[in-house]
Amino acid sequence: MRLNKFTLKRFTRPRTHEGAPAKRITPEQALRRSVLSCMLWENEFYEDGVQIAGRIGELVPQVEAEKIAELAVEAREKMKLRHAPLLLVREMARHATHRAVVAETLIRVVQRADELSEFVAIYWAGGRQPLSAQVKKGLASAFTKFDEYALAKYDRAGAVRLRDVLFLSHARPVDEAQAALWRRLVDNELATPDTWEVALSEAGRGESAEGKAEAKREVWERLLAERKLGALALLRNLRNMKDAQVQEKLVLDGIAAVRTDRVLPFRFLAAARSAPQWEDALEQAMFRSLEQREGFGPVLRGRTVLLVDVSGSMESPISFRSEMRRTDAAYGLAILLREIAESVTIFTFSEKAVRVPSRRGMALRDALDKSQTHGGTNLGASLGQVEAEMREGYERIVVITDEQCHDRVPSPRGVGYVINVASAQNGVGYGAWNHIDGWSEAVIDYIAELEAERG
Repeated sequence: MRLNKFTLKRFTRPRTHEGAPAKRITPEQALRRSVLSCMLWENEFYEDGVQIAGRIGELVPQVEAEKIAELAVEAREKMKLRHAPLLLVREMARHATHRAVVAETLIRVVQRADELSEFVAIYWAGGRQPLSAQVKKGLASAFTKFDEYALAKYDRAGAVRLRDVLFLSHARPVDEAQAALWRRLVDNELATPDTWEVALSEAGRGESAEGKAEAKREVWERLLAERKLGALALLRNLRNMKDAQVQEKLVLDGIAAVRTDRVLPFRFLAAARSAPQWEDALEQAMFRSLEQREGFGPVLRGRTVLLVDVSGSMESPISFRSEMRRTDAAYGLAILLREIAESVTIFTFSEKAVRVPSRRGMALRDALDKSQTHGGTNLGASLGQVEAEMREGYERIVVITDEQCHDRVPSPRGVGYVINVASAQNGVGYGAWNHIDGWSEAVIDYIAELEAERG
């Protein structure tokens, strides 16, 4: 009887959270889908952050060390994720079979000074313990990357400080100038950096609420006038500037001047929802970012069908600290695909498939968002509708989704891609589908490379 229970449990087919039959996948595929859309420790619509992190830990020893190292670097450098790559390296350090590549991987994924202390905090999440030799080696080498501005900017109060990492890793400076810099770090004598975080924290200190508000407005206006805000800092703080009643001309000039070549479309969509009065300027900045992409232009020849998930689960935020939603990621990818496809037909799907106008920019976002009620996830039935309507045929179909559908998903007719924008355990877009995880422009590059291989 116990054997029967074990056999049934072992061979029961996996299913999505909404009940559709999911594909059996390899541990490496399972790890990729758990990592590449993961804001570590953040709850998603169907799973909580602890559950996702635990699954990552269970999968690491089942995948070759070199593959995990490559995944960690991909997550950091292509998908621009910060915490998930650190967790991968921490889990690698637990296993003798994986430790040999820990140092070199850690050096690659630590790209901001605060990631040094964040990694140690993750390492000690289950209790304080000695750092392994490979971890010390990686942290020590990574520490030498950062100048005084970077160290001062990210030497924040917390359970682990940067000087703690310095002592723990036994890092050696590359020259006397760096040795002097590290002594200032240890003695808390680093030069205070002129960052927007520091300026705002100091603004109006000791004054009345009205005085603080006025001081913050002046800080925002100074930072904008002096071009001291990077693109992400500007986009994330538009609501704060609006609330502080910053001069509109300074905001618009800042948006027009900021460097946008590394900013993905979904960032502009989230910013426009926070500050809709500046949407026109944000749209122009978004188009500028698209044009600045290397090799910009039609790379998907022939007709492309794009099917975008607008079900209720896609309305969930990417992070509890962010107003950004999964739909922002999906709409941003749709906007990008619209620009690089020679000819595109666009549908949304939830309870059914609905064709939308092939607009550009914010107009496409609006068409997608307002196309239908954001309810269930009937991907299988929607694919059937699309196939019936697209009698003229197409070269490829691209589905952007969290993959948690209700119904069985058939194989594509021709070349099919599923872009997964969530970290749920099971998905449907494997087998005959080309499966891609994540929401950065790297997923578009991946499609272009596959298309090039096919000729």
